[in-house]
Amino acid sequence: MTDDGDGDLEARLVEQETFEPSDEFVEQANVSDESIYEEFEEDWPRCWTRAADLLDWDSPYSEVLDDSEEPFYEWFADGTLNASYNCVDRHVERGDKNRAAIKWEGEHGETRTYTYQDLYREVNEFAAALRDLGVEEDDVVTLYMPMVPELPIAMLACARIGAPHSVVFAGFSADALATRMNSADSRYLITCDGYYRRGDPLDHLAKANEGLAGVDHGVDATVVVDRLGEDGFGHDLSGNQHDWDDLVADHQGARVDPVERDAEDMLFLMYTSGTTGEPKGVKHTTGGYLAYATWTSHAVLDLEPEDTYWCSADIGWITGHSYIVYGPLALGTTTVMYEGTPDYPERDRLWELVEKYAVDVFYTAPTAIRAFMKWGTEYPERHDLSSLRLLGTVGEPINPRAWKWYYKHIGNEECPIVDTWWQTETGGMMVTTLPGVGTMKPGSAGPPLPGIDARVVDTEGEEVGAGRAGYLTVDKPWPGMLRTLYNNDERFIGEYWEEYSDPDADEWVYFPEDGAKIDDDGYITILGRVDDVINVSGHRLGTMEIESAIVGVEGVAEAAVVGGDHEVKGEAVYAYVILEDGYGGSEEMREAIIEGVEDAIGPIARPEQVIFTPELPKTRSGKIMRRLLEEIANGEELGDTTTLRNPEIVEEIQAKVRD
Repeated sequence: MTDDGDGDLEARLVEQETFEPSDEFVEQANVSDESIYEEFEEDWPRCWTRAADLLDWDSPYSEVLDDSEEPFYEWFADGTLNASYNCVDRHVERGDKNRAAIKWEGEHGETRTYTYQDLYREVNEFAAALRDLGVEEDDVVTLYMPMVPELPIAMLACARIGAPHSVVFAGFSADALATRMNSADSRYLITCDGYYRRGDPLDHLAKANEGLAGVDHGVDATVVVDRLGEDGFGHDLSGNQHDWDDLVADHQGARVDPVERDAEDMLFLMYTSGTTGEPKGVKHTTGGYLAYATWTSHAVLDLEPEDTYWCSADIGWITGHSYIVYGPLALGTTTVMYEGTPDYPERDRLWELVEKYAVDVFYTAPTAIRAFMKWGTEYPERHDLSSLRLLGTVGEPINPRAWKWYYKHIGNEECPIVDTWWQTETGGMMVTTLPGVGTMKPGSAGPPLPGIDARVVDTEGEEVGAGRAGYLTVDKPWPGMLRTLYNNDERFIGEYWEEYSDPDADEWVYFPEDGAKIDDDGYITILGRVDDVINVSGHRLGTMEIESAIVGVEGVAEAAVVGGDHEVKGEAVYAYVILEDGYGGSEEMREAIIEGVEDAIGPIARPEQVIFTPELPKTRSGKIMRRLLEEIANGEELGDTTTLRNPEIVEEIQAKVRD
């Protein structure tokens, strides 16, 4: 695609090869008939009753979609249900009380297994404790916890009594906790004394207490889980602080009837970063969200109650909400939780657990896959991974080379891969293949899911042709969508709907702020965030394509590219590159990378600099901090590095650029 001066994105990567699911997989898949796309289109929006029918309703809904107040859509609005009942009680009532609901593994190898009967008992007892602490229906309860079983138990206990939860990622700072509690007017906190990282105990309660000091309205009660035991830091609980175990013991055998919630009642808040710097409180509801998370778990992840399933995300993020807790448990599946990191105590830790638990479906991030690829095949080769039936990726686009490595070395070229695009705001997967239906194209997420009207448009909102790039939009609502931003309807419209909507014509278009391209088959390749674009001599290039070209060079494990100021070009490409073990940052390697970019994309994308680094600055969730890399490229004063999991790497990269 050549530049025509209209500011549109350009797509230059050549089409990749294709892969088909095996006949054996298709035969057993939950969805295997390609006519589902046409059926959903012809029967929209009633098609979404398929999702709602996966749930048990206290009162049936009479209307699928109420779009009378666009873009404040309502789904199944006059129906009532309870999320905790759907994730726990109904499985016990149907005779599956002895099936494992959660299998948890601590960093040191300690394990806990909760059957659905165990989960029922624990959720009821903690729900009773919350009520005695004063938590009432519609009170927002903040959960500031690591990956321990008490986190999903607390989530389900909140849902049981109709109290929305707001989970704050345990790696976030005290200030981040205070900001979110203030925004949500949350007066209750559930946290823990600490947790383990790479063998060392971390003092989490000290950070939580610091955050509580910044809560403007005060806090009525704090519940503290004792995770560390003798490794704890000697904190004494006082005043309105309560020990989790003591509370549960005081309510042993308690039963709490699940509160009947309207489908549009809030299930949870999840705060996500915003363009203004103020976090956005994304509101998800009980009926539409739960139906959508359950349906996508069934159709895309192909989950059955008999499966053992592992999503390696943290529950502090939306992926963990939808695809560790609500979707899998609503289906009665066994979901695996792991406290630690992929490379502790050794780099085969994840594959050891896949073998140990005979995991059927594994869902992880491209960041992790690139790390596995860098470490080498010796680690997965130590373990029997033959239990795997399906693989998935989530969190960012995956480059074709990493996709094929995952397919070959983890899936043994037998497991389909679902490369899923979605967001906190969408509640669940939006663009991906159905594994029992679709051809897989490495690097391309796939077509929109049935019932999802996703398009690629230019700056004027007109659909682009095949092979062209533009901006991803969604033209019809869907059940899992956010309802608004908490206490900020105006920002909700401004952030997600203003760009391409025409309110006067009653046309509302959701804009997720991602660049994308589309091919002849309607497959969408995500090119990254709109602000992850480099404008070289008037050519707008998506960072994902350049990074894919670099990672396509033998010996390269991971890459991040950003734009740096250039007197002639406006912006030039700066490439930060991590090499696989056994490769060095020689001039020959540098030239191979430049040549690889020029071959795949063209001389216009030639990197101005190639900086070799052992690591990239990443947030604790694994996202590359490109903003810092841009500041380094431009010699600017660096912004906040406190949220990084590896802040020490920043100075090292700065020194390399200066040299």
